[in-house]
Amino acid sequence: MQKIGVFVCHCGTNIAATVDVKKVAERLNLEPGVVYATEYQYMCSEAGQHMIQDAIKKNNLTGVVICSCSPRMHEATFRKAAEAAGLNPHMVEVANIREQCSWIHKDKDSATEKAVALGKAAVAKTHLDTPLTAGETPVTKRALVIGGGIAGIQTALDIAEAGFKVDIVEKEPTIGGKMTQIDKTFPTLDCAACILTPKMVDCAQNENITIYSYSEVEEVKGFVGNFTVKIKRKARYVDETKCTGCGICVEKCPQKKVPSEFNLGMSNRSAIYIPFAQAVPKVATIDPQHCNMLLNGKCGVCSKVCSAGCIDYTQKDTYVEEKYGAIVVATGYNPIKLDKYDEFAYGQSKDVVTSLEFERLTNAAGPTSGTLLRPSDGKHPKTIVFVQCVGSRESDSCKGGKEYCSKICCMYTAKHAMLTREKYPDTDVYVFYIDVRTPGKSFDEFYRRAVEQYGVHYIKGMVGKVTPNADGTLDVQGSDLLADKQLHIKADMVVLAAAIEPDKTARPLATMLTASMDTNDFFTEAHPKLRPVESPTAGVYLSGACQGPKDIPETVSQASAAAAKVIGLLVKDKLKNNPCVAHSDELMCNGCSSCEKVCPYGAITYEDKEFRQPDRTMLLRRVAKVNPAVCQGCGACTVACPSGAMDLNGFSNRQIMAEVDAVCL
Repeated sequence: MQKIGVFVCHCGTNIAATVDVKKVAERLNLEPGVVYATEYQYMCSEAGQHMIQDAIKKNNLTGVVICSCSPRMHEATFRKAAEAAGLNPHMVEVANIREQCSWIHKDKDSATEKAVALGKAAVAKTHLDTPLTAGETPVTKRALVIGGGIAGIQTALDIAEAGFKVDIVEKEPTIGGKMTQIDKTFPTLDCAACILTPKMVDCAQNENITIYSYSEVEEVKGFVGNFTVKIKRKARYVDETKCTGCGICVEKCPQKKVPSEFNLGMSNRSAIYIPFAQAVPKVATIDPQHCNMLLNGKCGVCSKVCSAGCIDYTQKDTYVEEKYGAIVVATGYNPIKLDKYDEFAYGQSKDVVTSLEFERLTNAAGPTSGTLLRPSDGKHPKTIVFVQCVGSRESDSCKGGKEYCSKICCMYTAKHAMLTREKYPDTDVYVFYIDVRTPGKSFDEFYRRAVEQYGVHYIKGMVGKVTPNADGTLDVQGSDLLADKQLHIKADMVVLAAAIEPDKTARPLATMLTASMDTNDFFTEAHPKLRPVESPTAGVYLSGACQGPKDIPETVSQASAAAAKVIGLLVKDKLKNNPCVAHSDELMCNGCSSCEKVCPYGAITYEDKEFRQPDRTMLLRRVAKVNPAVCQGCGACTVACPSGAMDLNGFSNRQIMAEVDAVCL
C-alpha cells in the first residue's frame, strides 16, 4: 500500500494569484493512497525542503508529489531532498501547476480545477512508481570545441589551462573567425588583431590543444562523458607537417584572380593561398575549384618552387575518430545575404556595402590597405550614409529578414562613424536608425561621443530607397521622424548594417548532437536564466553567437562559462547514468528494427535468443537489447515500437495511461 505525500507550492504569487493552493491540497488529500497534504509559500526553499523531509520521516511516505513549477527548474532539488530523507529519488513526481496552469489561466476557478487534475495525474503515476538505481560510467577526459572563432579559442584555452586535452575543429583553413576581419573593437577601440592574434598563437603552442583546421564534424555518437566523434579533414593538397608558411607558392601561382573570402570578394587571391598574415596554422591551402593542376593537370608551379616539398596533388580527405567527454558548440554567425533588398541598391552599386565590407575597407590588412576609398572609382567619399537594422527587427522572412534585434549593429555603426570622422574630418556621416540600443558597459558613453564629439548626424527614421545616379553618387531617400519630414541625401557611399544569423552548419550539427534549436536556428539553452551555457542535451555546451547575437565581451564571458562547465564535468572520474532507460519485453518483440532506427544514441542492438514453444520445441528469435549505459531515456523507441515491446523505466505505458485516466475521469 502506497503512502503518498502531496506538497503544493504558492511560488510567491506566481501560482497562488491564479490557483487556490489550499483548495488543491485539500482535494488531493482525498485521493486514494494520499496520507499527507499541505501547502507552503516556497517549496524549493530550505524551509520547504525540510518540510518535505520531515513529512517523509514522520509519515513513512513511500512516494511524494510536488505541485509546483516545471520539473526543469527544481525536480533535481526535490529529489535530493527526498533522498536525504531516505526515500528513493525516483519516487518523487512533480506536477507543473505554474507554466502549464497558473501562467496560462486568468479564471481562478478553472485554474484551480486544472491544478487538481494535474495533481491527480501525478498521484496516479506515483502509485505505479518503482525505486530506480543509477549505474555509473567512466568519463573520457577530453573535450571537443566545434568552431575556432574567439568563442571557441577562449573556451579551448580555459579548458586546456585546467589540464585537460581539447580539440578545436574549424571548417576554415585557419582559426580566428569573424574577429580576424575586424579592425577596431568597441567601446575601447582596441586593435582586434592585437587582442586576438596572441590567443591564436597560444592555442597553437598549448600542448593540450590540437587544432583540426579545414575540418568538419561528420558524425557524433554516444552520450555525456562518452562521445565518439568522426572528424573529416579536408584535403589541403599541402602537407601541414612540412609547410613553413613562407608564401613563395602563393607569390608564384599564376592563377591570381580568385575572389578572396577574407576580403569578402573585394580583392583577389591565388589558387594556393594563406588567408591572412597571422593565420594559425600558417599553412598554405590549394583551392581545388580554381587550381589548374587539379582541374586539368596543367601547371604545377607551386610544387616546383616549394623547397620544403610539401605540395601533394594526390592528397585525399581523411577521417579522424576520437572520444570526448564533453562537446562545446561555438559555430558563430554570418551576416544575412542582402540580395533581395533591392530598395537599397546593394546589387546595383559597388558603393553600397555591408558593415563587414566597410570594416575590410578601413582595415590596414584590407583591399585598400586601410585607406577608405569608394569601391567603384577608388575616390575618397565625402558623404557616407549608414542604414541601421537592415534585415533586423522585421517580419518579412521572404527577404531573409529576422524578427530579432542583432544586438551589435548600433555599436559597430557608431564605431565606424566615429573612426571615419576622426580620420577624415571632411567627410559628412549620417546614421538612419529605428532605436539606438547600447546596453553594455560604457556603450552609451561611446554612442554619445560619436554624436557630441565627432559630429555624426543621427536621424531617427528609415531609408526608403537608394537610387544610383549617373554621376556615380547615390540618392538616399529617407524619413526624419523627429522633424516630420522627408530627406534626400546625395551620398558617395551607403553602408548597410545587415542582420546576423547562425552559421549554416548549425542546423545539421544540432541534428548530429540531438541538441535543441529555436525557430531562428540558434541553439537553445537548457534554461535561459539558470543554465544559460548548457544545451538540454547532457554534455553539450554552448559558447558565443551560436546561442544568440553577442558582442565580443559577452562572447568571451560565455566562452569561459562554458569552459567552467566542461571542467566541472571532466574532473569527475565517473558519472551516474540516467536510470530512466528503455527495456524490451522479449516475449513481445518481433525483431523489426523500428526501435533501432529511431534511437539517436545507438543504444539498441539485436541478438538471437531461443524460446521454448508450447510443444516444447525451441524457436530462435531475433529480439532487441538495450544498453543501459548508452540509453538516455528519450522514449523514441517506445513510440516507434509497433508491438509495444519497448517500455521506459519511470515512464512506462501503464504509468502514462494512469495519468491520462486520472485527468479524464
